[in-house]
Amino acid sequence: MPFRNIFLFSVSLLLLFETNRVKIKNKEVVYLKRENFDIKIFANRFSTLLAQSNENTHSLARKLDLSPATISRYTNAVMTPKLITLYAIADIFDVNPLWLMGFDVPKYETKENKKTPSPNITEDYTTFPVIGEVAAGYDCIALEDWEGETIDIPNNYLKGRSLDEFFVLKVKGDSMYPAYQEGDKVLVLKQSTLNYSGQVGVILYDDEYASLKKVEFKMGEDWLRMVPINPTHPVKKVSGEDLEHCRILGIPRLLIREIED
Repeated sequence: MPFRNIFLFSVSLLLLFETNRVKIKNKEVVYLKRENFDIKIFANRFSTLLAQSNENTHSLARKLDLSPATISRYTNAVMTPKLITLYAIADIFDVNPLWLMGFDVPKYETKENKKTPSPNITEDYTTFPVIGEVAAGYDCIALEDWEGETIDIPNNYLKGRSLDEFFVLKVKGDSMYPAYQEGDKVLVLKQSTLNYSGQVGVILYDDEYASLKKVEFKMGEDWLRMVPINPTHPVKKVSGEDLEHCRILGIPRLLIREIED
């Protein structure tokens, strides 16, 4: 596998997302377009948090593994942080990342809106929360959200594996049509590598965008291609240093589709 420094991005019922220095717990996944990010409101709220805390530009830069100049660009609305950095900042200051992005939501998350339920296990099936959407497209940012939707998975489909090895996402978009359609639920097995070139996987790229795609690669070479099944959508190639910012999140193991009468 050509990826360098790849680790598992653990999106699950008890998700643990690790940056270089900061651990961010209990984050679920959904997707938001970058144009919804209000950089001026973010800069204002971030600057206020920084001024009211014991942190300064240098201490925060060390925790985030960034330069002090980058922190200053954030506070001056010159640069937008990547989502992985924004979640780290929200975690340090213990605030709602959506509020930090500029949304009209509570500044602080309550225990109720932070927590996703554990799987409900019976003799025949396990009820998983659908923790978000996976884009069958490009340039959709992973962002926290769980709206209460669940799905029952027969236990025999888990193949004896532990529950925390899986998570369930909903397909958004049509780039993987007809195999994967809008609204399909996908049981994903957490896995940090692919078994073969051309396997369908959930992939995080540019450290913040997530997509469901066939992933092609050639052993020993420094590239990969994200290939949609729907031929009307483009192929995306990632190579060189950009591979440092790609991670395999998992591979689909079960597709659940509702059929209308």
